[in-house]
Amino acid sequence: MNSRLEREREFHDRAYAHDLRAPARRFYAVTGVLAKWYRGSLSDHAPGARVLEYGCGPGSRAFDLARSGARVVGIDLSPVAIEQATERGRAEGLEDELEFRVMNAEELEFPDASFDMVCGSGILHHLELSRAYAEIARVLKPDGIGVFEEPLGHNPAINAYRKRTPEIRTVDEHPLVMSDFVLAERFFGEVDTRFFTLSSLAAIPLRELPGFQRIVDGLDSFDRWLFRVAPPVRRYAWMVGITLGAPRLSEPGTS
Repeated sequence: MNSRLEREREFHDRAYAHDLRAPARRFYAVTGVLAKWYRGSLSDHAPGARVLEYGCGPGSRAFDLARSGARVVGIDLSPVAIEQATERGRAEGLEDELEFRVMNAEELEFPDASFDMVCGSGILHHLELSRAYAEIARVLKPDGIGVFEEPLGHNPAINAYRKRTPEIRTVDEHPLVMSDFVLAERFFGEVDTRFFTLSSLAAIPLRELPGFQRIVDGLDSFDRWLFRVAPPVRRYAWMVGITLGAPRLSEPGTS
């Protein structure tokens, strides 16, 4: 295992064992609209599908997918994550629909065209994208779909916070930038992006107020309007939802 992957594995073993991300969890109170989009995108394609989840643990979507009629394989570089996910699956009686395996997402151990859907939450920005995109395209069926939710890396305020909190992130992670979606087009004929959470970040200090959710809903509506009338502003959102389709068997111009 190369040094980057070893650092990622060691960090995530600690993160799952000691819940290192807990201090940042309060910020996700404003990401409900993204979570709804992600859940809906997965559930739309789950019944009868064979699904690969990139990056899984006890809080992954694999359990919801299995309950929705999918057969799910979840992979993670962290043995601790896999152990915790397996224990939860067993406790919920989902062993027949779920399988969890320690695996490098950049070198998948599956045959070509194995899955109807590949999905993941906050995982792509930990990977070497050209390798990850190539593997996702390889294991997807021709009519398969990839669905991911990821952080973006253009907002100066968010980046400043990231620099102040190195203990809750890995040194190799790289929140996505717009050129990463251009890169995806080398591996997929269809690349769709939806952007979430910009002005709604202002509601984070108000999360204990009774009207908090109404405030967030209003700011989310403003964000949708803003992203529609001023597309260049989209890059400053916190999060992006990505849908990948029409996987290419090889990059354009190669054989």
